[in-house]
Amino acid sequence: MNTAPACPQCASTLAYEDGANFVCPECAHEWPQVAAAVADAAARVVRDSVGNELKDGDTVTVIKDLKVKGSSSTVKVGTKVKNIRLVDGDHDIDCRIEGIGAMGLKSEFVKKV
Repeated sequence: MNTAPACPQCASTLAYEDGANFVCPECAHEWPQVAAAVADAAARVVRDSVGNELKDGDTVTVIKDLKVKGSSSTVKVGTKVKNIRLVDGDHDIDCRIEGIGAMGLKSEFVKKV
């Protein structure tokens, strides 16, 4: 049974999987299998320390003093961080903190404002 979607270029239903792509044998068009990647991104939900769902552009407050690696400075409790970006990796949030600069935070140490 063919589970590949129809070709976006010629609408052929004969497309097949080839590695990480779909291929249409009629027009030779190739396109990535993004359906799995989109499903993973949609399934990933980042929550703050209280359980509120975080989204790109939100404003959060730091709930604990955080030492900055490689520096003697500290991010103090109550520091407001605006316009966060959610990322994958060892931390959940990329942001810019005034007086410190670009930084990565874990969502367990912030609360949505």
